[in-house]
Amino acid sequence: MANILYNKSGIPLMVYSKSYQANTTGTPVEKLKNTAQPKNPLEDFTTVGDIKISSWGAANDFPSKADAIISSVGVLNSGLKFTRNFTLGQGIFACKVADYDEAGNEILERVKDKSLVVFANSRLVRKYMAKALRDYLKFGCAFVQVLMNADGSQIVGINTINAKYCRLEFADPLTGTVNRCVVSGKWPDTPAEGQYQVYDVLDDYDPFADLQRRRYGNKTAGKSFVYVIRDSWGNGEYYSSPIWWAAYLAGWVDIAKTVPSFLKKAYENQITWKWHIQIPYAFWDKQFPKTDFANIELRKQAIDSYMDDIEANLCGTEGADKPIFTFFEINPNNGRAEEQWIIKPLENKLSNDQNLVTSAAANSEIMFSIMVNPNVLGAGMPGGTYAGNQGGSNIREAYLVNIANCWLDRQDLMDALEMVTRYNGADEDIEWRFRNTVLTTLDTGSGTTKTLS
Repeated sequence: MANILYNKSGIPLMVYSKSYQANTTGTPVEKLKNTAQPKNPLEDFTTVGDIKISSWGAANDFPSKADAIISSVGVLNSGLKFTRNFTLGQGIFACKVADYDEAGNEILERVKDKSLVVFANSRLVRKYMAKALRDYLKFGCAFVQVLMNADGSQIVGINTINAKYCRLEFADPLTGTVNRCVVSGKWPDTPAEGQYQVYDVLDDYDPFADLQRRRYGNKTAGKSFVYVIRDSWGNGEYYSSPIWWAAYLAGWVDIAKTVPSFLKKAYENQITWKWHIQIPYAFWDKQFPKTDFANIELRKQAIDSYMDDIEANLCGTEGADKPIFTFFEINPNNGRAEEQWIIKPLENKLSNDQNLVTSAAANSEIMFSIMVNPNVLGAGMPGGTYAGNQGGSNIREAYLVNIANCWLDRQDLMDALEMVTRYNGADEDIEWRFRNTVLTTLDTGSGTTKTLS
């Protein structure tokens, strides 16, 4: 049965069924009015109480927007999680650099302080690192909350505040430092009084020295401070852009998202249509005059029945080789045919192979933007521009490159932990290192080996 779309006057505008599509041609008497409204200019700041906040994105909604984009593109979501996981490795440990060998490699000395061992293996540290690196990779910034004890002499907790709920105050015009962070679950909407919390921000240049100065001034007792971790590759004064944002601006993220949506719609609709029928407006007035029907609904029923007959004549095995007759007039002034039906077979231009190649290229470009070899996740293409060897050696080497390349990101994470332990009295020469599991070949006698970095 055909599905017919009517306008308010009962004129058929479009007809579609399982095997054909039809639309009414010509120009209607009344044109639809343009209802689009111009957008208001976007501000780059907002005010909460007496605090002027730097907006994160043009509409102050960058984290929410970025999170929605990441969640809708599988390769971007899994690629960022993969980056987080190999950066964290198999945990951290405290050590001292005792010496260096002839090749320049560190000779590490294990620290036997049980409090540091317990601290390194605690859920507190594990959750801090996992959430901080998540926000760092997704949004370009992480907001770490440092919690003091009652008298301010010790740091008793470290927690990552969800970056979606954090906004930074405009920098002090005299010192150039950001002094406060406003945390609220209302962002990107402006929170009202009582719907937000304000935390002092530690100096980005030397947060440990800043915290020490506050302790000497008796300004740490029972308080919490925010320490901001930014991707230093971005040049933003307040917020850094995540590394994957370049792939989004280039359009590759949209391509990776659009191709599966297009294929889904194509399988549901487009590939089943065989005919396109164009019907002039004047035909309906001559075939079904409004004066012949008591109301619009009766006229619609007559048109529905007529179009069902057209479909039965065009489609199915019983309709094979059946002709359809239509009539038209010749304009005596120009000799052109008017009010004629035009029936065209629809050419199926859908090429699944081409779409899959485009999707694979988009996946590879997204992986390149976050500095992950696509072969590691099985995203390499078997031929063409993005071809790559997906053998075990290539995957192992790509993984080792990833580990070597994440050194700076690891140090950004460790800076906060170093500040905590030093403030709480640990030796200044204690350093934090990561454990890594590295894939090896079978001829080494094992499938994996443990390394320290």
